[in-house]
Amino acid sequence: MTMFHFFNCAILTFGPHAVYYSATPLSEYDTLGTSIKAALVYLGTALVKLVCLATFLKVSENDSFDPYQELLKALIGFIDVAGLYFALTQLTHRNISQNHKYQAVGLGWAFADSVLHRLAPLWVGARGLEFTWDFILQGLEANANLVFSISLAALGSLMWLRKNKPKTLIPIIYACAGIVATMPSITSYLRKGLGWHFPKVVGFELFTSLVMAFISWQLFSACQRPSS
Repeated sequence: MTMFHFFNCAILTFGPHAVYYSATPLSEYDTLGTSIKAALVYLGTALVKLVCLATFLKVSENDSFDPYQELLKALIGFIDVAGLYFALTQLTHRNISQNHKYQAVGLGWAFADSVLHRLAPLWVGARGLEFTWDFILQGLEANANLVFSISLAALGSLMWLRKNKPKTLIPIIYACAGIVATMPSITSYLRKGLGWHFPKVVGFELFTSLVMAFISWQLFSACQRPSS
């Protein structure tokens, strides 16, 4: 029963990444190499973030919300944006379209994040004798993170690769990218500042990820239309 629960949680956490790759044109255009490169960039970015967090943040004695500490975390979190910029603009990719490039980068980014932050807790905790919903919720949170990562990659693609985008959409693109990039700080405030429980936070993340995905898709579609 414990291994069955572990495999269920693992499939919920990592399965959508494989489904997304195989169910979209990414598999047809063989963009696996691009996703792997993006995952490696994520690991390097995570190492830089870890060093910055250890250097600039103090260890809190309680789990209360500290605005100064959370602001520092949010600023350090923008290292992810720099990493995505490098993955989208500096890595050599196969001859794939901009549409497929940002999806492959976002997919690799989200998969590396799930492996780094959720594989070990799953292996240790989900095989326990007592059933808990926490790891199922972590799997759902990984799905929301997948949508967030692809949305942020799409917005980054519009910011850095799309030159002829409508000027009226530029502030919206940057605002949406800022919201997605600071989502960890937003959820931290909901948990520590407002006292939301984990299921409610995950529900918020799932709903917000779908909203941001819809907005990103609309922005990407609008920027692809020929200017009149």
